[in-house]
Amino acid sequence: MLTVALLYPELLGTYGDGGNATVLVERARRRGVDAQVLPVGIEDELPDAAIYLLGGGEDGPQRFGADRLRRSSFTSRVADGSFVLAVCAGLQLLGQSFAVEGDDEYEGLGLVDAVTRRGDRRAVGELVVEVEGRPLVGFENHGGQTTLGPGTAPLGTVRQGVGNDGTVDGFRAPRIWASYAHGPVLAMNPWFADRVLEEVLGLALEPLVTPADLLYAERRATLGV
Repeated sequence: MLTVALLYPELLGTYGDGGNATVLVERARRRGVDAQVLPVGIEDELPDAAIYLLGGGEDGPQRFGADRLRRSSFTSRVADGSFVLAVCAGLQLLGQSFAVEGDDEYEGLGLVDAVTRRGDRRAVGELVVEVEGRPLVGFENHGGQTTLGPGTAPLGTVRQGVGNDGTVDGFRAPRIWASYAHGPVLAMNPWFADRVLEEVLGLALEPLVTPADLLYAERRATLGV
């Protein structure tokens, strides 16, 4: 059974990022893999899962979510082999620190060498990132500017929009993917959903053509990428 844990959707679900869990499970099931989404509320104990999903949210919920995760078994489960997909606020709280409520800095979970501070202006609009030679498309809405440590690789290079800092977006660490792309990002980029699934499952997936693939092609055409 592939268990996809959707963490704190009542806090980190502002932009529909919970849809990433649905995409992973449905694309796994269509390949004959038994899979389930397990929503995890703030009062729930953290369950064992193959992959944990963190979405976007505002400053207060982000800070509360970080506190709750720090008191849970989250970091030890990731160290023991679980995967993570994080978007926007979820991305920020995985780092060393992030800014909330103005310029105040708050301690992150320290899973990745990254620091997020307040940017000069808010990044809102289309986001296109070159990832593994393919465009990853999405929508960004954040006020943070994320700086990666010298040993931390970005998820990809920004072709349109801002991402971390106008040049790169997110980060890629062992068993962790992170991006500023909403959408949900996996619904908008089915090829990327399959890349995540292949690594989590440890197997190569057969091609799967769905309406999402056609929508991805149309969005690329619209954006000229």
